[in-house]
Amino acid sequence: MTKTYLLLILATLFEVSGTMLLPVTKSFTKPLPTAGLIVFYICAFFCLSIVVNKLPLAVVYATWCGLGIFTIAILGYLFYGQALSWQVVLGMFLIIIGLTLVNIYSSKTGIN
Repeated sequence: MTKTYLLLILATLFEVSGTMLLPVTKSFTKPLPTAGLIVFYICAFFCLSIVVNKLPLAVVYATWCGLGIFTIAILGYLFYGQALSWQVVLGMFLIIIGLTLVNIYSSKTGIN
């Protein structure tokens, strides 16, 4: 199970890396960043295709999206100078709390 969650985290990191390249592609006019974005997204979906065979799709997708949103918001703030109001920060922590609850209680309800 630990390997499965590590693979899910790896899928999230690939997706985040691809998403962080979106502004750099300049609407897909820059070939190298665009190629990197494509490779990262393919790697992310490959990892996800393995994870969904071991965990429920709802848990996988919720975790992948939630961690992606949280990470992109932080990296957008750090690298692109995008603003994060206190409401956004609060919302991101609520996402993490929600993800924690989903992952803890999905195994107790027999979803896994």
